[in-house]
Amino acid sequence: MKIVKVECTPVSTPLKKPVIMPNTRITSIDSVVLKITTDDGTIGFSDSGDTSSWYRGESQESIMAMINNVIAPRILLGEDPRKIEKIVGLMDLLVRDNNQAKATIDFALHDLKGKLLQVPVYELLGGRTIEASRQGWVLSAGKPEDVAAEAAKAKETGFALFKMKIGYGTLQDDIAMVHAVRDTVGPDAYLTIDANGFWSYEKALHIIRKLDSCGLDLIEQPLPYWDIEGMARLRAQVKTPIYADESAQELHHLKEIIDRRASDGLFIKLQKAGGIIKSQRWLTMARLAGLPVHCGCMIGSGLEHSPSAHLWASNEWAAQGLSESIGPLMIHGTMESKNIAPGTDIALNIPKFEQGLAYPNEGPGFGIDLNEAFLVSNKTIGKEGTSVSL
Repeated sequence: MKIVKVECTPVSTPLKKPVIMPNTRITSIDSVVLKITTDDGTIGFSDSGDTSSWYRGESQESIMAMINNVIAPRILLGEDPRKIEKIVGLMDLLVRDNNQAKATIDFALHDLKGKLLQVPVYELLGGRTIEASRQGWVLSAGKPEDVAAEAAKAKETGFALFKMKIGYGTLQDDIAMVHAVRDTVGPDAYLTIDANGFWSYEKALHIIRKLDSCGLDLIEQPLPYWDIEGMARLRAQVKTPIYADESAQELHHLKEIIDRRASDGLFIKLQKAGGIIKSQRWLTMARLAGLPVHCGCMIGSGLEHSPSAHLWASNEWAAQGLSESIGPLMIHGTMESKNIAPGTDIALNIPKFEQGLAYPNEGPGFGIDLNEAFLVSNKTIGKEGTSVSL
């Protein structure tokens, strides 16, 4: 068996409600849908999820160019798609960074292999550990009363964690928002804030101490991704647990974080780690260090969410932590998948989100049916897809 065709399609999906972060207002998701076809006609597909210059430095163009011009012709075409470990190793040798492009390929290969073996992806990853993963709700930055009202609705729905973004107004506005949400969800709710690396050491120390009375369960990435030394110093000065996201990318970053005792826990996005294979290695290092892991997303479709859903249902260490892989819900402006109108997503059958839980689809591969009509109607304006064949 061999790969004979690799196709990339640029897709833009509008958000029902903008996501607001410092210097960032996300109103639509620009992603890449990948198809890998074998000589027997089997097709594996994946969705890169949102591309962002500030998080991973990748765009639709960079992902498609790397796949079309380098990875497909030099690694994929003619290769046996079942040899995922081999392909991931070759990608790391040939391409220094571009983990989101690598992850998009890794995802499609897992979908393809699951289809070939007629099993869900979670069976390829060790079998099911849990039926569904507990989800946290991500609150876009905004006026304190508006964010608190959204948190109250999320709590009523059944979400287990409430994460706030910063950057709607001043620092005092951010502080007021946190107090308002804590007052709303109560003292026992799991409450966190994500700075996305936008604070300086001095600012982080000032704000975290101001928020001590809110009893936050963790602060996510308070300092820039490169300042692991600063994270270690900050962690020694504050009571609130510090979790690393942008700092925790490759395995050598994890080792430095562990060695410097710079974090109480970690956030993983499968695209950041480079796919499912590399995420499994990532989780092994976290387990070795005894660091809990939460799972985020790049904001994306039901297809983008699926690799996380299958990994989180199967990996025993991951299953102990919360997941925030709620991209489809963020796109469609709802807290449960039953409220998403049919045909409005890249996936025809979006995985089930219900009462704060996420369930991976059954069926071969990721169990996703691709919405071809959506790909046509939402193809990114002014951009053409790419295709390479054997």
